[in-house]
Amino acid sequence: MPYTDLRKGRGSEPGREYLVTTVIHRRLPVFRDFWVARACIRPLAATETDTDAHWLAWVLMPQHFHGLVSLGPHTGLSDLMRRLKGASALAVNRHLGRRGTLWQPGFYDHALRREESRIQAARYIVANPLRAGLVKDLRDSATLILRDMGLVKRQIGPVGAAFSRDRVARRSS
Repeated sequence: MPYTDLRKGRGSEPGREYLVTTVIHRRLPVFRDFWVARACIRPLAATETDTDAHWLAWVLMPQHFHGLVSLGPHTGLSDLMRRLKGASALAVNRHLGRRGTLWQPGFYDHALRREESRIQAARYIVANPLRAGLVKDLRDSATLILRDMGLVKRQIGPVGAAFSRDRVARRSS
């Protein structure tokens, strides 16, 4: 079934929080390179200034992205993800000197139902690099922040975390 068929009849609610996941085309680990990951992070931060959505937590893994986002009254989830994926693809392709597809079509989303599920979703996102073996301890993370939830770890980037085996190895040396 095509992705567009799965989205038919689905919409997003203003003010609601969503856990989103999107994957790199062909699952290539393009974000293993710290500088490529960084090229993707700038457009992510720009979605907060260009829209009324706020990223509560996010992680950029070598081949996918997880985010916890709170939508404002004027931004739909599909529009936000279109902006994020389009701008990040342009930035990454420019950085790599290439053209073409960066992300797989579509994205997965899950609307959160309770305040407790916000914490659960954030923990899932934050622990992703640990589960993937990219870090041995969450304190090893290169960049990690959970805003507005009282769960703040080291802040090096705008909001969230970007993980790369190379970058973590360099930091721990």
